[in-house]
Amino acid sequence: MRRVLLRFAVCKFHCRACGKYFRQRLDGILPYQRSTEALKRQVYRQHTQGISRRSLAENCGRSDTTIARYYDHMYDLENRKLLSVEVPRVLGIDERFSARKRFATTFCDLKKRRIFDVAVGRSQADLQPYLYDLASKSRVRIVCMDLSESYRSIVRSAFPAALVVADRFHVVCLALHHLMQACRGIDPTLTARRGALRLLQKHARNLTTTQARRLETYLAGHPAIAAIHAFKEELMAVLIAKNQTKARCRILVHRLLDGVRQLRESPFEDCRKLGRTLADWQVEIGRMWRFSRSNGITEGFHGKMKLIQRRAFGSRNCENYRRRVRALCT
Repeated sequence: MRRVLLRFAVCKFHCRACGKYFRQRLDGILPYQRSTEALKRQVYRQHTQGISRRSLAENCGRSDTTIARYYDHMYDLENRKLLSVEVPRVLGIDERFSARKRFATTFCDLKKRRIFDVAVGRSQADLQPYLYDLASKSRVRIVCMDLSESYRSIVRSAFPAALVVADRFHVVCLALHHLMQACRGIDPTLTARRGALRLLQKHARNLTTTQARRLETYLAGHPAIAAIHAFKEELMAVLIAKNQTKARCRILVHRLLDGVRQLRESPFEDCRKLGRTLADWQVEIGRMWRFSRSNGITEGFHGKMKLIQRRAFGSRNCENYRRRVRALCT
């Protein structure tokens, strides 16, 4: 006679010769479980790929609640593996806005291209408890971030051995924003003329022959905007440089400082504001010439994090949201 006791995850055998019972543990089934780990792993993988929980419940012959319990169980296993992961040497920091959690700070491993962790808040008071308990903080050597003064002060206090590198994408976007604002102040019709505004924002090398002819015609009637556009092309050539040698960086430093001087002497307030910002971050901007990575990796994971939140129809529990992001954004 043979009977399977799933309560203890063992097989119970009866020996007719001696009349005794022997127990043997079933492979793949944990104690007090009724399903194998392989089934739970398959449910976790299929639900992550987009199959609904109701469809999985019908296919596996389980209830909707049981499928959710399997999913949470696999999340716990994946997060236990991540507990032993050390703080990355190349760290990317960026914020993300959420309707329920307001702001959250994302810590990304830029070298291995995966999310390290997510912490609620973006101010020093919000992140100080999390960073205080973070082990092996001295391993961090490079922190890539946008031009946020609060994040820079947090990095200097939490990671004293790390060098702050400005994110190239955010620096270029900030420079284009202020320069285009100055152009709008000169020509208010640019707000409605989106085509002309796009031509001013694009790099000259990316314009087609027709677009270059249209831009040249527009700049001929606006000499002040033509001067700003010429300065923009020179500044963009400096800001988008990467993987530069030390000798090349010395040349770029002089070009950057000359551009900052011109901005601070400009008659337009938006240009002067940009000049003050670049002057305040000139050291971090200079470091990005030697650095090839950017926070574009973190921004890409933010898109995946939005899909995780939409699939859950909004995450009310911050800890569950953090576990899902850590398990899936790898």
